[in-house]
Parts: sequence; C-alpha cells; structure tokens
Amino acid sequence: MAKTKSVFVCQNCGNESAKWVGKCSACGEWNTYVEEVVLTGKSKNPTSFFSDSPQKPQKLTEIELRPEVRMNSGNSELDRVLGGGVVPGSLVLVGGDPGIGKSTLVLQVSLTLKNKTILYVSGEESLQQLKMRAQRVGKDDSECLFLSETSIEKILHHAQQTSPDLLIIDSIQTMVTERVESSPGSVGQVRECAGLILKYAKASQTPVILIGHINKEGSLAGPKVLEHMVDTVLQFEGDKNYMYRILRAIKNRFGSTSELGIFEMQQNGLREVLNPSELLLSSEHEGLSGVCIAAALEGMRPFLIEVQALVSTAVYGTPQRSSTGFDLRRMNMLLAVLEKRMGFKLGTRDVFLNIAGGIKVNDPGIDLAVLSAVLSSSVDKAANAKTAITGEVGLSGEVRSVSRIDQRIAEAEKLGFESIIIPKSNLKSVTFKTKTIRVIPVQQVKEAFQILFQD
Repeated sequence: MAKTKSVFVCQNCGNESAKWVGKCSACGEWNTYVEEVVLTGKSKNPTSFFSDSPQKPQKLTEIELRPEVRMNSGNSELDRVLGGGVVPGSLVLVGGDPGIGKSTLVLQVSLTLKNKTILYVSGEESLQQLKMRAQRVGKDDSECLFLSETSIEKILHHAQQTSPDLLIIDSIQTMVTERVESSPGSVGQVRECAGLILKYAKASQTPVILIGHINKEGSLAGPKVLEHMVDTVLQFEGDKNYMYRILRAIKNRFGSTSELGIFEMQQNGLREVLNPSELLLSSEHEGLSGVCIAAALEGMRPFLIEVQALVSTAVYGTPQRSSTGFDLRRMNMLLAVLEKRMGFKLGTRDVFLNIAGGIKVNDPGIDLAVLSAVLSSSVDKAANAKTAITGEVGLSGEVRSVSRIDQRIAEAEKLGFESIIIPKSNLKSVTFKTKTIRVIPVQQVKEAFQILFQD
C-alpha cells in the first residue's frame, strides 16, 4: 500500500521543507511554500512497461555504438534546430510566450508526418477544438491519433496500447499524476509527470515532445529540474506584432545549440523561411539615408539584415536613445566611439535605431553597420546600397575580426551585392572563392565611411 507524506515545496524554485516557512532559503522569495501530499511506495496503477531489470556496469570498450537513426519531422527548420531530426527515446521541451505558435508548430508536424503513428495528447483543448485548429492549417485528413486527457497514468496506458512513433503532450503544466496530491502546474506535479514521461521514453525508445509554459520573467515555468531532465530545450521567440518567429535550441544533447529556425506566421499556420535574407531586405531603401545592410550571423546561420537609423535634433532638451532589436547599451557605446574617434557631435541629437523585420540580433558583427547607418542619417547622405557591411567595432575605432567570414561573404554574393566590407584581420582567413562580389578589407571605421559615402 502507498503511504502519504506531506511536504512544503517552494513554487518558485522547488526547494522542499518539512514545515511551512515564510521566506524560501534557496531563492529568497516570500510566501511561495505550498503543502503537497506525496505518495510513497508503489503506485495504485503501476506502469508495467517500465523496465526494472538492473543493468550491468560496462567499460567503454565493451559498449557497442549503434548508428544514430533520426526521424525526419517533415519540417526542415525544426530538424535544423534539433540537429538533423528527432532522436528515438529523446525528450524535447518546447517553450515560449502564449500564442507564439508552439501548439501550431507541433500540430503541423503531427499532421505532416506520413507512415508514422503519432499520438497527440492535449490537456488544454477538446477534440473538437483540435479538429478546428487542424482545419485552419489545412490538414484535417491525417492519420494522427488525438486524445484529450490530463491524467499521466491514463496517457501512458494509451501510449502503451498504441505504441506511437512520436508522442506529443500539450502541455506538461496541465498533466497530473496520482502520486502527488496537488493542483496541476505545481512544482511537484510537473516534476513527477516529467519523471514518468522520461521513464516511458527511455524504456520504449519513443521520442516525446513536451510543450511548456513560461512565467512572467520569460523562463520556463515549473522546477528547474524539468530542464535538466529533458534532452532538448527549444525556445520560441518573436513579437506578436510581427510575422516572424525564431526557434532556438537552449539545450541539446544530440546536436549544436548554435542553430536556429525561422518561421513566418500566416493565417493557415507557420511557414518555414528557408532564405530569411530575401524577406528581411527590401529594395525600397535605395537612395534613402540612414539605411545600411549588415551581414549578420545568428548561431551558425548567416543572413543579411537591414539596419535603420534616424538622427534628429532633440526637441525637449534631453536627447533620446532608442533601440529596437539591438542592445541599447551597446548602441550607446558605439555612439561614444563615433563622437570621440570621428568627431561627430551627437550629444544634442536624438538617435533611434531599428533592426527591420522585428528580429533581435546579438551578433557584434553588425557594429560597423550600426555606426554607418547612424552617420548616414546624421549627414543625410545615402550609403552605397550595393555594399554589405560586417565588422565589430572596438573602443579605439578599429574594426575587429568576426567569426565565419566565408559564410557572410557567400550570403552577400548570393543576394547579388557588388561588394562587402570586412575587417582587414579577417582577410587571411577568407577561403571562399568569390565570383561576382568584391571583398574590401578595412582597419579603421573612417576607412569604411570613405568607401560607403564616396560620390
């Protein structure tokens, strides 16, 4: 028979205490402890498919390596972020803001896969709601199996009966188990449910995709142990006011965390953006001041972005500094370099910076493009529209080297640019055989300005 034990668990960090305390000793938050009743011993509904046979310890020389066979999800952008596909027995956690497109992405994957048994479990929507959403994405004739359930024991029982090739659970915060007597979404429930799902995935070699909520700070809701238990953590990012969505790998045991996938939210679901540079660039800026094209790198993926700047006279005395898609503190540092090293006084002028397309870029390789766009707007003179720019700017006004210079040059050439400005220190590492683009190395910021704004 199972025995009950009462513990107090912090809902912020998951720390346990034998009695209620006002302030958590681990995270310092107040009034976050909630009493939870935990069942110890055997569960009333044991999961018989969990293997209890002990394994023999082995040496590295005795372990046999098997070829890794990944399952193609049918979505090239998702496969790119996962590292080449879904690994059998892996546990993937997808998180993001409400309404960002998490459920839409996994629903499209489940409806697209052919000749595979998919079990889609939703604890948030009814079967009728799922069918209406499937009709909106234009695929309601799939052989995918749908289930509306929140009991993890019943879900694993159905999974044992159907033996799916892929199990999708939407979402982990709505699941409950009989082992813990607390409300759905609590630390204890999330931890125990994730543990049972992990055991099922490893015992049956079935890949599982979990959808997770995030809290107001932007991190995944629930205990931190949830992110440690899963094999891959994917973060869905984007602004609801823009159509682009970015999928990043925060953790990946089977691939790199440097890859990212780009999607476009449309009325009938998410569309893969295979060439983001063409969508992020426009030809309408030709002849206009304050616009420069930067060869950026997000993870391992190069693309060209449009950097827009507007410099105007400060009306209210105190100049404003505003940045969208670029770090504001780094922009202030670059403005100080422009004023100190180049002599352009911006202390009485407003400066507004925007990365077109609503995406956020952390690559320091767009520093030179930011300075060029600000200077272009300040002197009201258009930069050369057929020249792309890449380079990090140091405090002394030097142009420092950037990573993966060959990929940046190749992307600019593919989109038809006539020339690209790169750091001189990167010239020795260039192995890309250019055909139509001219590579211009520069060592100082002023050299790049002379090339961009020459008549």
